[in-house]
Parts: sequence; structure tokens; C-alpha cells
Amino acid sequence: MKKYLLFLFLSATFVAASAQGSLRSKLEGLLDDPMFETSQVGLMVYDLTDDQVIYQYHARQMMRPASTMKVLTAVTALDRLGGDYMFCTRFCYTGTIRKGKLTGNLYCVGGFDPLLDMNDVKFMVARLYELGVDTLRGHIYADRSMKEPIEYGEGWCWDDENPRLTPLSLGRQDTFAESLLSEMSNMGIVLQNVSIGEATCPANAHLICPRFHTIDQVLERMMKKSDNFFAEAVFYQIAASTGKPLSKATDASSIVKQLIRRIGLGGQPYRIADGSGLSLYNYLSPELETMMLRHAWRNTTIYEHLAPSLPIAGVDGTLQSRMKGTAAQGNVRAKTGTLTGISSLAGYCTAANGHQLCFSIMNQGVMRNAAGKSFQDRVCIALCEP
Repeated sequence: MKKYLLFLFLSATFVAASAQGSLRSKLEGLLDDPMFETSQVGLMVYDLTDDQVIYQYHARQMMRPASTMKVLTAVTALDRLGGDYMFCTRFCYTGTIRKGKLTGNLYCVGGFDPLLDMNDVKFMVARLYELGVDTLRGHIYADRSMKEPIEYGEGWCWDDENPRLTPLSLGRQDTFAESLLSEMSNMGIVLQNVSIGEATCPANAHLICPRFHTIDQVLERMMKKSDNFFAEAVFYQIAASTGKPLSKATDASSIVKQLIRRIGLGGQPYRIADGSGLSLYNYLSPELETMMLRHAWRNTTIYEHLAPSLPIAGVDGTLQSRMKGTAAQGNVRAKTGTLTGISSLAGYCTAANGHQLCFSIMNQGVMRNAAGKSFQDRVCIALCEP
């Protein structure tokens, strides 16, 4: 019996070693490509089931990640804030309400919720009306004090169409207070000498209502559509978790680096400039992205929120048109990254033997992004095929 069990163990070990050798051979064949005469690539593949690296190539090289930076942002947010975190915007008033007339001010307190829309505006006005207010004599203030006044990220290109980073926006436009005023007029609320301005909501203000959106709702758009504005909103939630009165990008960066140290990679000189990957100052490595994905997978409370947010190959998001008709379709869940000269992909897949894998592929100096994406797709197919 012991000999039989030993035989089974040795057979399984031989099969696993053969499979790894076959995969290694496939990946090395893919790396033998003329495109790498003029461009660079870093790659790491990690077997989560066996908890070991099964392939790496320039895995510790510092590279610009583009939008795979969002993997670090999402994992850090879920690690720090939790999967039940809510983005909150508050609607408050000061003054008095007598016979339907509010003599005082209204405050829209921004919490950098990127999902705010006209439905939220209408809800707020409806709650005000339910308080019995049919007339306003005062001002409407936008409270943007949640974050630093800088409207663009460090290292963003000036000639890109970048989103303005305001904690109180409506459809990415800084028009929330104006839209509120318009909706009040539509509801028939009389506006007496009402003006719009910016001010911090007093601590003794009365809450009319809060509006909430879940972190899952935000992550889905951030990851599947690679939405930079949503990513920066999450980045500033991380910063706000410090409890400081003013959220700063540098605070969020420090918290990301704290997590990097916790997973055992604190000795490397990584550069975290923003949450979206737009900044040209960001420098990560394939090893770091892979280990972040490993950390998420090993912590169910993170993974159960991260995995559904990732694009699925050949199915949805930024991977909808990629890897169709291959073993990777419907299998690979990964975040894409694209900037001029940069193409990256980081995520999860299931190998033919049922093992769970995570990986990071970072192409640099690729003047045709299609070439970088094609290489990444071929790597993913190799990971999924028997």
C-alpha cells in the first residue's frame, strides 16, 4: 500500500513538473519574438493553488503600469475600507424653517462619489420638499473640502483629456449645485435672492438626507471600463480613511505602500503617484502586481469583491473583443492597461489542471499597442490550454 501511494505521489509530481515544463517552453517560445528587439517586457505567473511562482521574466523590473495601477488601488481600497464601504454625499441646511420658508443656506457636501447623477439631485430636492420647504431665502453652497484643491493628478500629461478631480461632480462636470438649483425651481420651490457659492458645511448643520453608492458599484465601472475618474475617487477614499481633514493623493500613496510592505515587497523603490495609472511617474513591477493579486485571492473578503469587477476575456469590459474562440475566453479575468508605448494586463485564470493562477504582463516601448495586446493574449491562452 505504501509503495502504491508513493507511486501515485511520484506520478502526480512528474505530471505537474511536466506541465510546468511545457508551459515554460511555450512562454519562452512567445518571448522569442522580434518585437522584443525594440521593446521590453516583464512577466510573472503564479500558481495560487500550489502557492509558488511557475514562471517569471524580468519580473522585478520597474515599469510604468498604465491602468493596471487600478489593481493596486482596488486591492488597497478593499483591504483598507472593506467590501461594505459606501460612498456618501450629504445634503444639509442651516437656519430656520417657518411656514414653509427656509431662511438659511443649503450645503451639498461632496464625498467624491463618481456615481452621483440627476436621480440623486431629484431625491435631495424631494426630501427638502417633504420637510415642508416651499421657499428658500439664502444660498446654495458646494462643499468641496473633502480633498485637496488640486484638480489633476501628479504626472498627468497636459494635452490629454483628463477628468477634473472634484469631490462634488455630476456626470464628471462641476455643476452639482447649479443642477440642484434648477431642480428646486422645477419642483416649484420659490427662490428668493438665492445665489450659488462654495463653503464648508458648519458642524451644527441639519442633515436633510445622505446619498450612498456601494464600493462594488464603483469598482465595476472602474475596472471593467477602466474609468480613470472612478479610480481617482477610490484613491481619495483611501486617503480619507486616515481621518485627516483634507484628503491628499500622497496620503493614499502612503497607504498603498503600507500594504506593499505587509505583503513582503517593501524593499523595492516603487512609485505610486495616482490611483488610475494616468501618471507617467508611476513605477511598479510584474512581481508587485502579481503579489497584490495573490494577497487578494488569499483574503476572501477582498477577492469576492475584486473578481466580479474584472473584465472577462471575450465577454465584457475592455477584454470583450479579445481572446474570443480560445481556451482563455470566459476564463481570464484581468485588468488592462494602455498608454502611449505601454500595454499591460494583470489578473486571474484557471489552468487546464484546475489550478488557479494569477499573472502580470507589462509591455514597455511598444509603439503598436496591438502588438503588446496580441502577446498578452497568447500568454493567457498558453496559461489556459492543456
